[in-house]
Amino acid sequence: MSTVPSSRKARSAPVTPAEVDLRVQLDDMILRNPILAASGTFASGQEINRFFDVNRLGAVVIKSITMEPRPGLPTPRMAETASGMLNAIGLQNAGVERWLSLDYPWLVHHGVPIIASIAGRTVHEYRQVAEKLRGLEGIVAIEANISSPNADAGGGLFAAHPATAAEVVSTIMRVATVPVFAKLTPDVTDIVPIAHAAAEAGASGVSLINTVLGMAIDVETRQPKLAAGMGGLSGPAIKPIAIRAVHQIHSVMPDLPIIGMGGAATVEDVVEFMLAGASAVAIGTATFANPMASMEIVEGLPNWLAERGIRHARSLIGGVRI
Repeated sequence: MSTVPSSRKARSAPVTPAEVDLRVQLDDMILRNPILAASGTFASGQEINRFFDVNRLGAVVIKSITMEPRPGLPTPRMAETASGMLNAIGLQNAGVERWLSLDYPWLVHHGVPIIASIAGRTVHEYRQVAEKLRGLEGIVAIEANISSPNADAGGGLFAAHPATAAEVVSTIMRVATVPVFAKLTPDVTDIVPIAHAAAEAGASGVSLINTVLGMAIDVETRQPKLAAGMGGLSGPAIKPIAIRAVHQIHSVMPDLPIIGMGGAATVEDVVEFMLAGASAVAIGTATFANPMASMEIVEGLPNWLAERGIRHARSLIGGVRI
C-alpha cells in the first residue's frame, strides 16, 4: 500500500505555492488535494465541467443512487434560509443502472476519482447497489448514505442507532472492493458511538455531517415553505455543528479518516475542518451560489499555506490547539 510521506515541520525558508503538497490520504487512497464535490450538489459532474475541469478536484462524490429510480418528493423542495438553505429532494435519482449507462462513462473518461454515494430503503438494497458497483474502474470508494429512512425499522434513520448503522456497513463490506465511508446524521444525541459502530463494522472512515433537520414557515400563507414540511438544513448555518462533530470523532478515533462537510465555502473553512480532524472536505451548498467555489479553494489553498510556511496540507489534520 502506497503512503504519503510523513510531513515535516515548516522550515524557516520561505515556501512558495508551487512547493506546497496538497495530497492527503484516506485509508489507502491518495487524493491530489483534500477538496471534494459533495454528494447531490454536482449532479453528474458534466454540468460543473463547463466552469472548470472537475478532475482537478480530489474526488467527486456522486448524487446518491438507489437500486430503482426514485421520483423524489413534491415541490417546492428547496427554500432559502438565513445563512443556508432547506431541501427535501427525497433522493430523486434515475437508479443505478441508468447512472452506470449515462453518468459513469463520462466520469471515467475524464479521469475523475469517483466516490459513489449509495442509499436504500432496506439493508438489502444497499448490498444490491454495492454489488452493481463492484470492481468498476474509477470508483475509489463508496459513501454509504445511511442518513436515509429505514423501511426495515418503521422509517427511522439507519444512522440514528449504532446497531442499524453497523448492519448497513457490514452488509456493504461483504461485497465492496473499495473503502466504505459511512455518512452520518447530526440529528442524534451522541454521534461518537455511531461512528465507532460503523468503524467496528468495517467502515474505512466516516463522512460528516449530513444536513440538519429543519423547517421554515411562510408567515403569510401559514404553510411550510417545503411541500414535505421539514427538510435538511445546509450551508454556513450548520458549519459550527459540523466542526464540533468532526472534532468529537477525531478526538476519540484519531486514526479514523474523516470527510468533513457542512457549510464549507472558503479556504479558511476548509482549513478549519482539517484542524478539527478532517482529512478531506466536501463542498456542497456553496456551489449553488458560486459554481467555481470548490475550484477557487483548490487554487487558493496553496497560497494560504505558503504564506504561513506550511509545506504539507496534511499537517493541518487534527491540529486544533485545545
